[in-house]
Amino acid sequence: MVTDHIRYDVLARDALRGVLRKVLTDAASHGLPGEHHFFITFVSKADGVKISSRLLAQYPEEMTIILQHQFWDLTVLEDRFEVGLSFGGIPERLIVPFSAIKSFLDPSVKFGLQFDTSDVAEVAPETLPAAPAPSAIAVPAPVTEAAESADEPTAPNQGGAEVVRLDRFRKK
Repeated sequence: MVTDHIRYDVLARDALRGVLRKVLTDAASHGLPGEHHFFITFVSKADGVKISSRLLAQYPEEMTIILQHQFWDLTVLEDRFEVGLSFGGIPERLIVPFSAIKSFLDPSVKFGLQFDTSDVAEVAPETLPAAPAPSAIAVPAPVTEAAESADEPTAPNQGGAEVVRLDRFRKK
C-alpha cells in the first residue's frame, strides 16, 4: 500500500475548516444575509471547548447550536470562534475550536460540511469543572437557538431555545 506523505486528507479537512472560518468571519462582520442560518455541532468535551458546567451536564457528548436571530459578540479567530447565546433565558459565552466541530449546516441553501473528529483530543475528566448534582440542574426548555437581531446585536434573548437534531433534515 502506498503511503500518503502529502496527507491530502488533512489538507482537505483544513481547507473545509477555512470555508467555515470565512463564513463565520463574514457573519461576525456583516451579519447573516438573507435567510442564511447555521447549525453547528461540536464535541462538548473536546480540548479547548469552553462551555458552562450546566451546559456540559446537559450535553456531555456533543452539542448543536443555531446561529440565526439571537446570538451576539461572534468573534472568529484562527483556531476557534466565540459566541454569546441564551439557553433557557440564561446568557452564556461559548468558545469552540474549529477542530471540535463535527458538522456545519446552512439549511437555507442546503449546504453542509461534516468533519471527522476521531482525532479530537477530549479533555480529561479530572480537568473539567465539577458538574452540579442532577437535582441542582435547572432544566429549562432545552437548548440552543442563537441568532442575530439587526436591532440589538448585543442584547441576549430572554426566551428559551430548542435542541434541534440534524437527523431531522436528512432524507431517509
